[in-house]
Amino acid sequence: MTQRQLLVTAALPYANGHIHIGHLVEYIQADIWVRFQKLRGHRVLFVCADDTHGTAIMLRARRENRSEEDVIAEMREAHLRDFTQFQIEFDNYGSTHSPENRELCKTIWQSLVDAGLVREKEVSQLFDPVAQTFLADRFVRGTCPKCQAANQPGDNCSKCGSTYSPADLIDPTSTLSDAAPEMRTATHLFIQLEQLHEFLNEWTQSGKCLQPEVARYLKGHFLSNELRDWDISRPNPYFGFDIPDSPGNSWYVWFDAPIGYMASTEQWCTTHGGQLDDWWKNDRAEIHHFIGKDITYFHTLFWPGMLKTAGFNLPHRIHIHGFLTVGGEKMSKSQGTFVMASTYLNHLPAQVLRYYYAAKVGSGLDDIDLNPGELVARVNSDLIGNIVNLASRAAKFVQGGKLAEVYPDDGGLFAHAAERADRLAELFETRRYSEAMREIMQLGDRANKYVEDCAPWILRKDPGRADELRDVCTVALNLFRQLVVYLSPVLPELAQQTNRLLNVPIRHWDDSQVPLTGTAVSRFQHLMKRIEEKQVSAMIEESKETFAEEQANTSVPAYHPADTWKDSGDALVNEPMSSECTIDDFVKVDLRVARIIEAGHVEGADKLLHLTLSLGGGKTRSVFAGIKAAYDPESLVGRLVICVANLKPRKMKFGLSEGMVCASGTGGKEVFLLSPDDGSVPGQRVH
Repeated sequence: MTQRQLLVTAALPYANGHIHIGHLVEYIQADIWVRFQKLRGHRVLFVCADDTHGTAIMLRARRENRSEEDVIAEMREAHLRDFTQFQIEFDNYGSTHSPENRELCKTIWQSLVDAGLVREKEVSQLFDPVAQTFLADRFVRGTCPKCQAANQPGDNCSKCGSTYSPADLIDPTSTLSDAAPEMRTATHLFIQLEQLHEFLNEWTQSGKCLQPEVARYLKGHFLSNELRDWDISRPNPYFGFDIPDSPGNSWYVWFDAPIGYMASTEQWCTTHGGQLDDWWKNDRAEIHHFIGKDITYFHTLFWPGMLKTAGFNLPHRIHIHGFLTVGGEKMSKSQGTFVMASTYLNHLPAQVLRYYYAAKVGSGLDDIDLNPGELVARVNSDLIGNIVNLASRAAKFVQGGKLAEVYPDDGGLFAHAAERADRLAELFETRRYSEAMREIMQLGDRANKYVEDCAPWILRKDPGRADELRDVCTVALNLFRQLVVYLSPVLPELAQQTNRLLNVPIRHWDDSQVPLTGTAVSRFQHLMKRIEEKQVSAMIEESKETFAEEQANTSVPAYHPADTWKDSGDALVNEPMSSECTIDDFVKVDLRVARIIEAGHVEGADKLLHLTLSLGGGKTRSVFAGIKAAYDPESLVGRLVICVANLKPRKMKFGLSEGMVCASGTGGKEVFLLSPDDGSVPGQRVH
């Protein structure tokens, strides 16, 4: 097998917050992939860094009356502590606020300038004269220019739903200082990404670097139109690197953040005597990025455009993953499911989460769900009842002795599992970890059946069968170690425990191919403990308490827009929000304005009305709607509604239903049809 040279990166955590279990979905799966590649004998460099620049860091430092450098130094220590405790091992962990990153930014910037990709534009924006900073939308509040509602945010009105710019607000106020902002004009620098359109289209659509669904998303939403210029600068004061040829401006955080991958690589090279070009300008080197789907845009358009222009290697593969949900819902601080990494470790071992994520992660962009009950059941069944069970049922009968000098006949079990090495390697390579875990557990089931059939606990009672007992234990411990080799990228701690038990370190994937014989067996010590639901409950309760303390220590504003209407949260409690969907999921549903041109009762139906909907131009839909208790048919004729126009027709006993009308409410008389504003016409799509 030819040795590969792999540079692997994980997305840079922002230096304004702690690591939580949602973040760990990425870092654990990247670490598993790196450990697997190292086990295969490849040359691998795994780098990461803290993302340290931007307005949020600057404002936090001001608020806490300390320097930005103090803030990012504290968070770096906390991040590294969390990563280490979850056995996530970076070869170098840097910072975007480093001399190496500053110099690389200058190099890449000059390449963009020389290529004629940079242009200046005048941008008008509200400015806080007290805080001495330009204000993003979220830092401005004022009176809505449309409905006159007070204390509205800088981009949209929470009362009437109107959208606007912060400058449109009546009597705008800065949330940073309560000062009245001024309109000022500043020069911003933009990268003309459209000049790279042909290259980006070819690279993203090549089928080599991105998952198919990502390539389709980029094609449909960006590359099918002219690419917008990218605003790459921010006027000072701004915590970042000053742009050398543009006094008073700093590079926007998303310019220097990905360059941080290169800076971290250079730091490693300085320490270990390597050269940056060996990783970033070497045709043999493969660059692999692990990122969440929320930062796809930056990594698949801006970043490759920057690299191409500056003459550096393009990513070989960008591995994009989904988010974490808990119990089918978004992580929630109030419900205790927004769990910090450090809080998790107060209650459960790190390898429990590493295995659970591995058992759930696939190669696509689907979100993964952490179900507390499933977590307990899966870990106890797979790891304790299957893998660890092999060692605990055999090691104690030969501890202090040795394995058999010749590997006994096991009916082909070891050979069968050895043959699965290539298949499992393929699954790890392609990040289909969940499939790999299933196959490993199936091998464990076969091994446990062997132990059950041979019953070493019965053999030990007969001194005359000592050799037979040793043979059975030799087979069981070899099958156990073989599975641990396969699991070692996921469970490095279990691999280390196995090394101590059998006194032969696991160093290579091929250690799964040859059984151990004549090896000393150390005293057996428990490898893992069963987990209980009360541990998960305690973790959630601690997270709730932490959130409550945060709320108590946070000053509550005297006014919130929701106070005007006293809207309760009962509807959300009774019917919680669904899990997130992607824009691709949403656009599959074709919502159209329709007019009800006929409405009548349905004979034999207690809840249904039969509606004929017009989409204009003679196009109609026949729909059966469960709104009889709430509406008289006569009152509906002529009304505009919203319908799902591309719903697959469904045969009902009353006839064919060709769509669905949209409504809210709990059912029965509590049903409220959704209607568009005046001016809408049948056939218009709802976006």
